[in-house]
Amino acid sequence: MKEKNPIRIRIRLKELFIDYLFIMVYLTFLFIANLLFYLVILGGIPKFTIFQSQMIATFETVLPVMFIFSILDYKKPFGTFGKRKAGLKVLYKTPSFTRSLIRNVVKFLPWQIAHIGIIDGVYTDFSSWTSIFFSNFGMLLALIMLAMGLFRKDKRHIGDLLAGTQIVQLEK
Repeated sequence: MKEKNPIRIRIRLKELFIDYLFIMVYLTFLFIANLLFYLVILGGIPKFTIFQSQMIATFETVLPVMFIFSILDYKKPFGTFGKRKAGLKVLYKTPSFTRSLIRNVVKFLPWQIAHIGIIDGVYTDFSSWTSIFFSNFGMLLALIMLAMGLFRKDKRHIGDLLAGTQIVQLEK
């Protein structure tokens, strides 16, 4: 691993923006597919319990995106669409899908934690400690990880540290 990793902030933000667009396209198609299923097959949008809503958010959004990003980061050229477009790749101490999965589980953990809080908030008008804590903790964790990836000298966030990975620029 490189102690000094000279990736410019603009390049990392480009990578994040492209990956964000990819996730938004996936979520848009998922929304349309779910809406069609509910309206055409079920004849309307059913009422879900808080648990059902949590499971839908986890199994339809977070887990698929996490697995897609893990596969893209593990397979050559070792990076998501954003990393490829920005000229970056994931460097592994020892390449393994497990390391990629660990990295991405931690990377998308703030998203899942925020889901827990926001979904709970929708059902409780954001008056429960659960909605307030998880919403804020998810956002705080995301900001900490973003700051680590942008401002640490080695550009590693918590997931990279746990997985033994690092984002580096492709050599020209």
